[in-house]
Amino acid sequence: MKLGILKTDAVRPEWVPDFGEYPDMFIALLGRLDPAIEFRVYDVQEGVYPLDIDEVDGYLITGSKSSVYDTDPWIARLMDFVRELHARRKKLVGICFGHQLVAQALGGKTEKSPKGWGVGIHQHRFQQLPAWHDQGAAAFAILVSHQDQVVSPALGAEVLAGSDFCENAVCQVGEHILTFQGHPEFVPGYAQEVMQFRRERIGEAAYTRGMASLAEDAEAERVGRWILAFLRK
Repeated sequence: MKLGILKTDAVRPEWVPDFGEYPDMFIALLGRLDPAIEFRVYDVQEGVYPLDIDEVDGYLITGSKSSVYDTDPWIARLMDFVRELHARRKKLVGICFGHQLVAQALGGKTEKSPKGWGVGIHQHRFQQLPAWHDQGAAAFAILVSHQDQVVSPALGAEVLAGSDFCENAVCQVGEHILTFQGHPEFVPGYAQEVMQFRRERIGEAAYTRGMASLAEDAEAERVGRWILAFLRK
């Protein structure tokens, strides 16, 4: 399988030696679970796209500090590309910003949540278990880092999982689009760096809860296996 990673942001330079760029994080997780996957990275923030949409078998949109409702031209172009992928029924996975952008591009809505920042490890629960799920526990733990939330899912989307804090945390459109609000690619050390850097913006209460949550274990590999099962389906 060939997976195209649509890169929508850059990691702060001082963190790159320890954690890599965002595509590196996905390559580390998914490549560990399936060493046979071939990855191609497209820096869509810089206008880099595949010459042929079928260069790869599926695509994954990374997280970003940008908001999907920002007016940057690169965001509008990426939405157009998502609409093309949707029209072609091409496999697509969206993570955090990618999750929100898919909703925004396909008739839904993302906005800044009055609930504030979600950081650290959160529990999300499936209301129903899709075919690509391992059919184990309905709840799962995942690292999150967001203030924006999907308030109206994409047209035709099924909301599969959520929480009291984030109702629309996992969404699926047909058999070709799957999106997660959480970050399976994050490791605790990176989440800690981001929280410390954004401490004032996040607010002390959310920061304290988020940092304390890192004592728990996120189910990154479990979510990674779901993503691979979905892409192969």
